[in-house]
Amino acid sequence: MVDQGIELKRYIRSIPDWPKKGILFRDITPLLADAKAFAAAVDALCAGFTGADIEYVAAVEARGFIFGAAVAKKLGVGFVPIRKKGKLPFKTESVTYDLEYGTDTLEVHSDAISKGAKVLMVDDLLATGGTMAAACKLIEKIGGQIVGISFLIELGELAGRRKLSGYKISTVISY
Repeated sequence: MVDQGIELKRYIRSIPDWPKKGILFRDITPLLADAKAFAAAVDALCAGFTGADIEYVAAVEARGFIFGAAVAKKLGVGFVPIRKKGKLPFKTESVTYDLEYGTDTLEVHSDAISKGAKVLMVDDLLATGGTMAAACKLIEKIGGQIVGISFLIELGELAGRRKLSGYKISTVISY
């Protein structure tokens, strides 16, 4: 995608066989290191949601926090961190979901949003969609209304959109 005259895809480094053989890792650190590319990526993540009366942006740790917090700042709304089990200090709600080999649990503070609040979900990468599907379920569990999901990168061959059917999905870069 070209945003503000910047070809964002050229700032994504591909690293073969990391973290294990057969995986082509999409490294966002070159994009983060370039102020103009990072700003253009944040603007692109916000596109399509500026008039949606969003009240919060929610994102899952860790890379999601980078983009989620920046998008929240840009939209002038609150930021809600969704974390792995045991990382939040106050009363939480949780959702356990299936991974390729096992399960994982996400948590959010039970008072993170007001009931009925409009929430934009943000993450750096859509792969299989499992983590984002669980994060959406968690926000809905505490009373949030998901108005959309915005990803920097989508790995189309992994068909993550199937697990997120019913949500408005926006991606900036597709592979």
